[in-house]
Amino acid sequence: MTNPTSVSSAGSWLLAALLLLPLLGAVVVVALRGNDGTAKAAALGFSVVEFVLGLVAWFRFEPSGARLQQSFSFDWIPSFGVHISFAVDGIALVMIAVIGLLVPLVIGAGWADKLPEGRSKGGFFALILLEQALTVGVFAATDVFLFYVLFEIMLIPMYFLIGSYGGQRRQYAAVKFFLYSFLGGLIMLASVIGCYVMAGNELGKGTFDWATLVQVVHDAPLSTQIWLFFGFFIAFAVKAPLVPLHTWLPDATAEAPIGVAVLLVGILDKVGTFGFLRYLLPMFPDASRKLAPLVLVLAVAGIIYGAMLATGQRDMKRFLAYVSIAHFGFIALGIFAFSSQSLTGSVTYMVNHSIATGMLILVVGMVIARGGSTRVADYGGMAKLTPVLAALFLIAGLSSLSLPGTSSFVSEFLVLVGSFPNAPVYTIIGTVGMIFAALYVLWLYQRVMQGPLRGNALVGAAGGPGTMVDPEVGAKRAIGDLSGREKLVLAPLVLLIVGLGIFPKPVLDIVTPAVNATMCQAALVDPVQAVQSGERQLQCR
Repeated sequence: MTNPTSVSSAGSWLLAALLLLPLLGAVVVVALRGNDGTAKAAALGFSVVEFVLGLVAWFRFEPSGARLQQSFSFDWIPSFGVHISFAVDGIALVMIAVIGLLVPLVIGAGWADKLPEGRSKGGFFALILLEQALTVGVFAATDVFLFYVLFEIMLIPMYFLIGSYGGQRRQYAAVKFFLYSFLGGLIMLASVIGCYVMAGNELGKGTFDWATLVQVVHDAPLSTQIWLFFGFFIAFAVKAPLVPLHTWLPDATAEAPIGVAVLLVGILDKVGTFGFLRYLLPMFPDASRKLAPLVLVLAVAGIIYGAMLATGQRDMKRFLAYVSIAHFGFIALGIFAFSSQSLTGSVTYMVNHSIATGMLILVVGMVIARGGSTRVADYGGMAKLTPVLAALFLIAGLSSLSLPGTSSFVSEFLVLVGSFPNAPVYTIIGTVGMIFAALYVLWLYQRVMQGPLRGNALVGAAGGPGTMVDPEVGAKRAIGDLSGREKLVLAPLVLLIVGLGIFPKPVLDIVTPAVNATMCQAALVDPVQAVQSGERQLQCR
């Protein structure tokens, strides 16, 4: 069990700083909310320092060392065995690093955005920093009750980010988002309590320590595991989001500010797939294997359903939501195909989806900021006006459809190759989603960027069809290409898309030991190793 007063190493203090710095930043930025310029600078400064600390944590992490590192813990509610307990493995670490990357980019992208009447930049950026702190806590928590508490609390800043700073239907979208996630969390709470009771019966004293519960619940009867599995699974499937529990995402993405949509799709949704890996497979291995066909059906349905609906969308922000639903289907497919390759592919897919789709959302936001409309039909031929924006739009789109040479291709290839031995039918059906991806991404790019100048958003910017000014000349005067700030925001994402597409080893080295440990905890058969050595299971340390 977790040492209740264990805070000793430099790594522990580093993780504590990663958790507390965004909280401190949120407090400072709120205090400065009367001065938008100072508040923005403070928010950016705190987020950049957090990113640097994340890099330090990355380089201090030892892939060949213990599963959980940089840990610290102290008592919270001793009578119930609850601790404030945090640590990171490779999977949690890469997601915390992605959060650290995206938050300063989101702040930079939203630097000049107009907010609804009566809303301040200080309040907006303070909520983003608070969301960052809570999400880091969710990925790093090693006490299951603490995980549940943070899982629910992180809904609050996101609710206000959507409901106070979003579009016309922001209140509806915020309430729908909150209710779906909150109710899923309440169902999970029932399973959390069930695990606690089981530990009490087995050990004589209840505990919420994750490592201990893995050992206790691991050997529970299948019927018990199935009930507990569903409690966690529903909460994670809502968050992921898997079909048919996905309907909150298109509304939330469509109404959220662009930067908030980046965090929602790029980070918050990953809590669901992270939960599959951290909780479902290790704690309920028998139930995971028994119910894998059900999850695979939902995953493949999400791939095809998301792709088909993305192809027919008229609103660019809703398009992005359905693209992500399809991508999350691939992540779930890799997890529940139960091979080391597919699980590694799913974890790297989580990282690369955050990078590629995060960039695509930011680029679409820059298009919308110039045209003032989210409707695809209001644009056309925009590449004539904004060639740099068009080029970066194409890079983000090609990465989203997993073009070879981009980071997403590595992930999708690992998922499909690793899934085929254990789930060939699901993998073949899921591969159809790759064809749809080419259709919907290139369709959007062609409609918005290619062809003659058209659409109310662009022609209207030129002064309308009845003016004496040539439409293209007038539009160029009204709509500029990317500014230096916008280029600076997108540049790191371009470098990562290309760099990790050519050389994915830094991420693979970090996540592979955690994936193998998950396979071992779940007593899963790895088809690759079984073929190579005739062994039935990964060699576990």
